[in-house]
Amino acid sequence: MTTPTVGVLAVQGDVREHRTALEAAGVRTVAVRRPDELAAVDGLVLPGGESTTIDKLTRVFGLRDPLRSRIAEGLPVYGSCAGMILLADRLLDGHPQQQTLGGLDITVRRNAFGRQVDSHETDLEVAGVADGPVRAVFIRAPWVEQAGPDVEVLASIEAKGESRPVVVRQGHLLATSFHPEVTGDHRVHALFVEMVRRAA
Repeated sequence: MTTPTVGVLAVQGDVREHRTALEAAGVRTVAVRRPDELAAVDGLVLPGGESTTIDKLTRVFGLRDPLRSRIAEGLPVYGSCAGMILLADRLLDGHPQQQTLGGLDITVRRNAFGRQVDSHETDLEVAGVADGPVRAVFIRAPWVEQAGPDVEVLASIEAKGESRPVVVRQGHLLATSFHPEVTGDHRVHALFVEMVRRAA
């Protein structure tokens, strides 16, 4: 079986950390900044960063429409933090001109946990990830306010008196509110790589 190639959208955000985690999970990686690079990948990661900046830069680089097309065609995509925002069909507390790429039938609240000073870590059981809890690093993180009927909630966290989904999957799309790429634990990336292999 040929080794899949997974792209990491490289207009802004923690690209290097995702590439390291994906390579540890057994795939080749490429930085994606142009439509021709996007066209050549078997899967894609939308990294954490600043969602409004990534949104603007995908338009500057001519990537917005190709990204939407490949998502609609079934390209496996994993979004972490800002990447979750980009994959959401609906966004709360976004900037007035901010757009998402869509694909996940979720409503996401931007910066739901608060500002940078409210960043925190916790251990989180994630359905489909074996061998104990995942260390979840939340940095100005979103959460899922509402999920459609076809969305699997793989993990939730108690916040402000309610259970808030922070890991979701729908078909070929996976999203986390947190940053597994910064912990050295590559199991979430391995879960995504398995999705890529199945799609191939």
